[in-house]
Amino acid sequence: MQKITSRSNEKVKLLRAVRDGREPELVFIEGSRLAAEALDTGIIIRLAAVSSDTIAREDEQKLLELISTKVAEVIEIPRAMFGQIGDTATPQGIILIGERPHQGPESLVRAISERDFDIPVVVYLHRVNNPANLGAVIRTAEAAGAVGVITSAGSADAFSPRSLRGSMGSAFRLPVWEKAEFGDIERFCNENSLKVIATTLSQATDHRQIDWNMPILLAFGPEADGLPAEILDRADERTTIKMRPPVESLNLAISCGVILFEARRSAKN
Repeated sequence: MQKITSRSNEKVKLLRAVRDGREPELVFIEGSRLAAEALDTGIIIRLAAVSSDTIAREDEQKLLELISTKVAEVIEIPRAMFGQIGDTATPQGIILIGERPHQGPESLVRAISERDFDIPVVVYLHRVNNPANLGAVIRTAEAAGAVGVITSAGSADAFSPRSLRGSMGSAFRLPVWEKAEFGDIERFCNENSLKVIATTLSQATDHRQIDWNMPILLAFGPEADGLPAEILDRADERTTIKMRPPVESLNLAISCGVILFEARRSAKN
């Protein structure tokens, strides 16, 4: 393990560049839990950085041994420097730099053909630019047993540090097709017999009345604006969550959870 104390070291510069999104083919994985999830899913890790005090902690020894066996290059950085490199307020002392997973429609097709899901629902996020929300939706989709997630161009990066923390490792396991154009999504739906159901606040079918046993693309828009008219008009059906007035809307991840877990409940009956 190489010990580094200089802030101008090239590896330290790489850590900052990946953290800031300046190395689009690499992802910044921070914290013990996320690191363990990434190592378990088998994504390629280029570099591991650990703080000096983390090396001495007994509760991290198992993870450090795993890192030493699976990562070719491991560096040690003083705790003070770690605080300037990490993306969290209280860094845990472990960072991995991994190769970005590239998954397109083929990953969803494979999950569909192998029936690797509990509910036949693909979640589509249109211009959802809050990375924490996006990550939480990916986590929710995996928890509910959905097929996978699609994000549009203009959405947040599903593998940014904040999104990864929100997904708690789900982005490493669940198929995620990023930056998709809606025309390509429509072709995917036609080729795989998915019905497009768009979420909206009014003039829509109660989500409890939808037949969730059929293959579905479930579309959500950003919290502020919702889905554009173009997508609402091209959807096969619209759905909404009936709420008690005066509440009009819910957080995106909560809305997604309410609908997906209703789908899970009804699909099992």
